[in-house]
Amino acid sequence: MSPDNLLAKVKELREITGVGFKDCKNAIDETKGDIQKSIELLRKKGIAKASKRMGRTAAEGLICISEKNGKIAMIEINSETDFVAKNNEFIQFAEEISNLSINSSGKIEDILNLKMKNKKSVNENLIDLVSKIGEKITLRRCVCIENSKNINFSYTHSALKKNIGKLGVLLSVETTKQKKDIVDLGKQLAMQVASLSPLAVDKDGLDSNILEKEKEIITEELKTSGKDNKIIEKIALGKLNKFIAENTLLNQDWIMEPKKKVRDVINQVAGKDKIKVKKFVRFKVGEGL
Repeated sequence: MSPDNLLAKVKELREITGVGFKDCKNAIDETKGDIQKSIELLRKKGIAKASKRMGRTAAEGLICISEKNGKIAMIEINSETDFVAKNNEFIQFAEEISNLSINSSGKIEDILNLKMKNKKSVNENLIDLVSKIGEKITLRRCVCIENSKNINFSYTHSALKKNIGKLGVLLSVETTKQKKDIVDLGKQLAMQVASLSPLAVDKDGLDSNILEKEKEIITEELKTSGKDNKIIEKIALGKLNKFIAENTLLNQDWIMEPKKKVRDVINQVAGKDKIKVKKFVRFKVGEGL
């Protein structure tokens, strides 16, 4: 292969892959000038490099929310360091995936197969970004809430830019009111979820195993007090009810006015109409990792 031809091949490979001159030249030499085989070779090397980083913990990153025609979606994408999470290329990558996720089922495997603007899949671009940045990057979770008959709201805490931050909430409300009449309430409810992190909308939504475990902990703790069993049972019930109140949205104290319960505020805004919180989802970067 002539020097001019070699240079042209290397230039073409660089434009396609974005990989450095030396790696592209080595790939061209190894594949005897075959561009497609060179791309495959670089991809394989990229995957090999990425896989070495997969054992690390990626607990930093971003929460991104996207909305379209009443449907709403939220993703968490993780990096190893906050420095990378604030990198413009990482933010743009996360934002594009977020916008794609609104058209998905919310399953990670489906999102990874979606095509991005450069015509490559999310997974291919993810591997490229890992190779380029040098950190483990993972698309951890995603949730989509359909527009159905409900009205959806979102909140992003300490947003780096619109709908991108470290903590996000989606909240869905069934109501006979117009959205314009409950916009403030919807946003405030989403902020309530972000701030106090309830486990469920109401008692019926709490996992029975969580309640049983909490009751067991409370009872065992009280047994050391030396009190009568009937008194222990009464105190335990009170503590359990307090746990339920603190961990269910409708029974929490309203953060805007703590003397009121969330349920009371909703009823006040509803008046003769209906307002019912159907579900909420709260993502905090790195939570549970």
